[in-house]
Amino acid sequence: MTTDGIPQQPPPSQWEARWATIKGSPRVIILTAIILGIFVIFGQRVWYLQFVQGAYYSVQADRRRLRTEIIPTSRGIIYDRAGAPLVRNVPSFKITITPAYLPDDEAAADGVLIRLAVLLDMPYTTSGDQVGLREIMAEAWRVPYHPTEIERGVTREKALLVAQESMLLPGVSVEVDSMREYPYGPLISQLLGYLLPIPGEYEEEYREQGYDPATDRIGRAGVEATYEDALRGKKGESLVEEDVMGRVIRVVSQQAAPVPGNNVHLTLDLELQKFVEETLRQGMTRPNVNAPRGVAVVMNPQTGEILALVSLPTYDNNLFTQGISVRDWQVLSENVHRPMLNHAISDRLQPGSVFKVVIAAGALQEKVLDGQRTRLNGTGTIIVPNKYYPNDPGQAQKFHCWNRAGHGWLDVVGGIANSCNIFFYKAGGGFEESGFEGLGMDEESGIPHYAHLFGFGEPTGVELTGEIGGTVPTRNWKRLTYGESWSTGDTYNLSIGEGYLEVTPLQMLNAVNTIANGGTLYRPSIVHHVTDSDGNIVQHFEPEIIRTLPISPENWSLIQQGMEGAVAYGTAPNAQIEGVRVAGKTGTAQYCDDIARETGICRVGYAQPEHAWFAAFAPVENPEVSVIVFLYNGGEGSENAVPVAHDILDYYFHGDEGDETAP
Repeated sequence: MTTDGIPQQPPPSQWEARWATIKGSPRVIILTAIILGIFVIFGQRVWYLQFVQGAYYSVQADRRRLRTEIIPTSRGIIYDRAGAPLVRNVPSFKITITPAYLPDDEAAADGVLIRLAVLLDMPYTTSGDQVGLREIMAEAWRVPYHPTEIERGVTREKALLVAQESMLLPGVSVEVDSMREYPYGPLISQLLGYLLPIPGEYEEEYREQGYDPATDRIGRAGVEATYEDALRGKKGESLVEEDVMGRVIRVVSQQAAPVPGNNVHLTLDLELQKFVEETLRQGMTRPNVNAPRGVAVVMNPQTGEILALVSLPTYDNNLFTQGISVRDWQVLSENVHRPMLNHAISDRLQPGSVFKVVIAAGALQEKVLDGQRTRLNGTGTIIVPNKYYPNDPGQAQKFHCWNRAGHGWLDVVGGIANSCNIFFYKAGGGFEESGFEGLGMDEESGIPHYAHLFGFGEPTGVELTGEIGGTVPTRNWKRLTYGESWSTGDTYNLSIGEGYLEVTPLQMLNAVNTIANGGTLYRPSIVHHVTDSDGNIVQHFEPEIIRTLPISPENWSLIQQGMEGAVAYGTAPNAQIEGVRVAGKTGTAQYCDDIARETGICRVGYAQPEHAWFAAFAPVENPEVSVIVFLYNGGEGSENAVPVAHDILDYYFHGDEGDETAP
């Protein structure tokens, strides 16, 4: 339509009118601006993430499928002095679970655990002594991305079963493992020890040292423990790619190669150890002997090297390889004679008359005994009046010799050879009736002083766990411990190796070694040297001198003569070895411990039970071997400990059927 020749626009439609109104609305303009702003911001963010941060997030994505895997190393081997392996690393398998890779669905995750429990023949929930898999996993969730060891020492058959079902068991892994095997078991378990998992209270401490508390085991006894740092080696690392189920697809690179542990070579002679163990066991069960506990140690007195060490009863350290059962642990822990304790270094014992050599050394050096010129009357009994009732014979205390008939007048050589109690009562504690002053209890020059010089009252320092120092009593010690004053009777008892004195068999033998070599106290050693995996010596042990005792050669000679006399004509004639000069000292120590009281063999008014001891060295002119034998409740040392030591020395010098076998 036109009006006056001018074209007319058609009127706007209803929708066009509304749109015109909307476009002119301030609210619409603001809303449009907001929407456009959001799109602009979103676009900028996408551009930033893709083009600016793209490389960073690409690396992060790679990291989520790449992880560092620890490469286990092999633990070092322990050998005897001739190179015979005493322990082996045997191939094995272990099952681990990484909690984070289990199905997210709780029911599905439980299904995986239940199936694994069936395959491993282990309970899903705790049952009796066995910890259930569910309880293990409850603890494992503390470190969800860390593999948790479920079972170690898995048989090949079980490992294959689990591996075959790997697609149905997300998060479960079968890993090749190395397991410790001890081929000689109880024979040397007290020396080697065993491995155990890291205790919970020490997890952080060991983690800082590079251990994985969830899977690693550490030495907990014997050389396995004392040489843990040398034996453990160093783990390696590799970068691996894994799938969404946590299974390794490929090894991308090796970042650090594992370093095998060092090997420890002992001073131990394996063949001698076998013979000593068999001989001691037979000696403990001889007719009229029923010793439930025994120790035999063989050493080189010129170096302190331990050639053999047997402690009975003992245990099989293979029990700990896969984790000791509750039943086996109960059997060991409930045995009153403590088979897991190394009795050679951990028992507190009275050594009896073997200790008389210490009294002789002190008395000679302090001029209490003037060489062989001093002779004391070895009557069968001496009587010490009660200081509070000196005129009342009924209050006096009697001290007897083992030979009630007495030995007569003796010098120090005869006193040692015949092990005369009366001689050493007087030499140690004096005898007021005759005006003779003994060595006494002065801590600077008396019995305690010389006991400490010989190494008593402190650990020897041998490279084994569980060693104690024992007790060297003093006047002040008794006052503090019992609230009582020291008496002459206490000194007399100490002078013959009884009373409050407590020593270990290894301490006693080490003291005898000092007599054998003429005054040098060595630190006993069970380790000869350490090598790396290529056989290179990285640590060699030379004899370590603790101290040189300030005793004259003349006095050492007198003590040696007395000990040789004990074998030649005194208390130990059964220790004689054809063609070899042997020196020795017997000991019979009365005791009354908790076991004796509980079993009724120690009662007031009755003769007390006795431990049997014997220590010896040979040949006298140039000692190369020493031995000590201890039989718990073994009776007379001369009757029951001497034969055991004789057989050991005879084997050392003459071997089986005359073969030369001395190490």
